[in-house]
Amino acid sequence: MDLSCPNQAWSRRRALTAATGLAAGALLPPAAVPGIASAAAQRADLATAAAYTNPVIWQDFADIDVIRVGDTFYASASTMHYSPGAPVLRSYDLVNWEVAGHSVPVLDFGAKYDLNGARGYVRGIWASSLAYRPSNRTFYWLGQIDFARTYVYTATAAEGPWNRLTTISTPYYDAGLLVDSDDTLYVAYGNTTISVAQLSPDGRTQVRTQQVFTTPSSVGTLEGSRFYKINGQYYIFLTRPANGQYILKSSRGPFGPYTMRQVLLDLRGPIPGGGVPHQGGLVQTQNGAWYYMAFVDAYPGGRMPALAPVTWTSDGWPVVQLVDGSWGTSYPSPAVPPPPRPVTPMTGVDTFDGSTLKPRWEWNHNPDNTKWSVGNGLTLRTATVTNDLYWARNTLTHRIQGPVSTATVQLDHSAMRDGDRAGLALLRDSSAWIGISRDGGAAQVVVVNGLTMDGSWNTTGIGTEVAGAAVSGSRVWLRASADIRPGTARHATFSYSTDGATFTRLGPAFPLGNDWRFFMGYRFALFNHATQALGGAVRVTRFELSTP
Repeated sequence: MDLSCPNQAWSRRRALTAATGLAAGALLPPAAVPGIASAAAQRADLATAAAYTNPVIWQDFADIDVIRVGDTFYASASTMHYSPGAPVLRSYDLVNWEVAGHSVPVLDFGAKYDLNGARGYVRGIWASSLAYRPSNRTFYWLGQIDFARTYVYTATAAEGPWNRLTTISTPYYDAGLLVDSDDTLYVAYGNTTISVAQLSPDGRTQVRTQQVFTTPSSVGTLEGSRFYKINGQYYIFLTRPANGQYILKSSRGPFGPYTMRQVLLDLRGPIPGGGVPHQGGLVQTQNGAWYYMAFVDAYPGGRMPALAPVTWTSDGWPVVQLVDGSWGTSYPSPAVPPPPRPVTPMTGVDTFDGSTLKPRWEWNHNPDNTKWSVGNGLTLRTATVTNDLYWARNTLTHRIQGPVSTATVQLDHSAMRDGDRAGLALLRDSSAWIGISRDGGAAQVVVVNGLTMDGSWNTTGIGTEVAGAAVSGSRVWLRASADIRPGTARHATFSYSTDGATFTRLGPAFPLGNDWRFFMGYRFALFNHATQALGGAVRVTRFELSTP
């Protein structure tokens, strides 16, 4: 990911490129182990439940870490350069999820995350860890930034507020945080060479670190640590990007020695055309059943969480339960208590009421908070003078719902100034948008495509206007529809309306790029930037994300 650190970054990239096999891997037969739900017991639990369908979230939430606190499940995910970072997802059944908040309120790791003289694309929040410490009733988030240092944030409620607890000089790459049964904090981390660190009782400093495992050359790369203590034994759950999952086990303590076993390899996933489920976490329900929540590479949409039941062998190794030799597209739903309330849907209408943004929104890099507001709509004042959307601050993003969805925006453009560009984008390293272009005192609705970046995330194309139409009045409705099923022939289309009822298609279909190297999938994005001078503004009075 980080081009300045090829040993870390390119090992992941080479492995991802090689991950083309989709044949089902050989898995161990399930058997009972004391203290852990057996295959038979779990099947009995599941038999009384309804079914769920994978992916359980058809939105881009990668590198999942998942935990349970009481009757509530929480998960964290990677967000790279988007701010706030590290979303906290909440569920009561492991199937239906909502965005509760973010563990990292602002990416205050350098000017590049402000789009101030530099850019942080594909940097920032990578695979990180979420944990809960019962002794002080506190949530912990831990992650390294830019291979430089590790940050720890804490909160007494998952939705926040979250505050930085400490900075640790050791960069815990792809870390997993364990709160041991004696309340000691341990961190498993590393790429190929796996280490374990012990933290001080207050979690602020490193007490000890030790290498505990070196990946055999026959396996290749292992990373993405998740750290568990189950039935008195220590486990480090590791991914082989992007087609395998392995696990280390120690019966002698957190520092090992560890033995390794393959959990899955080249296993056919639940999304047609998508990759192998990997790099996620294990979680236990209230009645003792275990599940593995992984992600599936499914570009152009990103990496989608999928859920499968897990049983254990008699000697304490996890086994993913398969359907016809594959990760199932459907399983019986987890047997859990009735939820206290329905979760908030990840689709639907937002009128930007209240005093804060809903947690499903994330900015492209940190925003200039003096240039936007909510309440009676979202007001975006121009924050940057540029002809390059990738340099424009205060671009607000929303994940696309798969497999196909449509975003519709009602935009008041009466306060735009000459040279301003505002609208609705499909944002990634190859982008396009529909919006209002104001020049010479007149507004025109246009479609622009050909916005591109290279593999070092420098702009190589600022876009070309491919269609336009004159509009009158102060309001316009903009619409983008995107097909994010995995594959090379996926497209987005744009349309507009002057009355909110009748929409007119504008411009050609836009081919969505499906290269994995940007890591994040396409997002819908609301933007407003100046090309001449600051001072203009737009107001988004309604955003709707809908599915067919």
